Amino acid sequence: MTDRLKIATWNINSVRLRMPLVERFLQTYEPDVLCLQETKCPDANFPFAALRKAGYQNIEINGQKGYHGVATLSRRPLTGVERKRFCDKDDSRHIATDIPFADRNLRIHNFYVPAGGDEPDANINEKFRHKLDFLNEMEDLLGATQFPCVVVGDLNIAPYEQDVWSSKKLTRVVSHTPLERERLEDVRKAGPFVDAMRTHIPMEEKLYTWWSYRARDWKASNKGRRLDHIWVTPPLAPKIVDVTVIEEARGWEKPSDHAPVLTTLEG
Repeated sequence: MTDRLKIATWNINSVRLRMPLVERFLQTYEPDVLCLQETKCPDANFPFAALRKAGYQNIEINGQKGYHGVATLSRRPLTGVERKRFCDKDDSRHIATDIPFADRNLRIHNFYVPAGGDEPDANINEKFRHKLDFLNEMEDLLGATQFPCVVVGDLNIAPYEQDVWSSKKLTRVVSHTPLERERLEDVRKAGPFVDAMRTHIPMEEKLYTWWSYRARDWKASNKGRRLDHIWVTPPLAPKIVDVTVIEEARGWEKPSDHAPVLTTLEG
C-alpha cells in the first residue's frame, strides 16, 4: 500500500503571535509534518495545547526567548530527536527528528540559518562570519547523511538567478552574494541532496518564498527571494509528487514575511 507524506516548512516569525495563521494553515492544507523556524519562543511558553488540539500530538522544539527557534510538529510519531549546537552558540537553529514513512524511518533536519547582517564581508561583519561558519558546520553534518533524509528550513540564501527578483541588483546584497550562493551549493552537494523545489519548478521560472515587509504592496512589486528550501537525498527524489509555495499565506492578516512551502512524497 502506498504511503503519502506531506511535509511543510515555514518561517513563522513568532509562533505565539501568529498562532491563528498556523491553525489556519494546518486546517486548510493538512500537512503530516510542519517544520517552523524563527518561533521566537522559549520552550516553556510554546503553544503545545493549541497545536495538539489541531491534531499534532507529536511536537519537538528548540527555542529561546525572543529570537530564532525551530519546531517540528507531526501527526506521526517523532523519534531520534537531535538538537545540534552550532558555532558554540546557544541560539536554537536546528532540530532533527525521525518519522515513519513507507515502512522505514525518514530523517528530517529543520534549520534556521543565520541571516548574516547587512555587509557581505566577514572581516568587518561578525554576523556574516557567523553565517559562513554555520554553513561550514552544516556541511560537515550533512556530509555524514544516512539515507533517507530531508532537509528543510529558512536557509537565508537564494542560490540561483531566478530565485530573486533581480540577480544583477542583488549580487552585493546578503542572501544572494556569489560567496553565499557557492557555499550553499557546497552544503547541498555534501549529502548529496536534490533541490526538491527546483526539481519540480523549472529553473527558468521565478520562484520566491519571502517578500519584505518594507514593500507597500508586496504582491504588486513582487520583489521576492527564495530563502526557504526543501532538499532530499537522491533515492527520495522520485517519490516527490508535488512542491508548492503557499503564496496566499503571505497575504493573510498580520502575516509572516515568508510563505510556507509544502511537498508531498509517495512511497
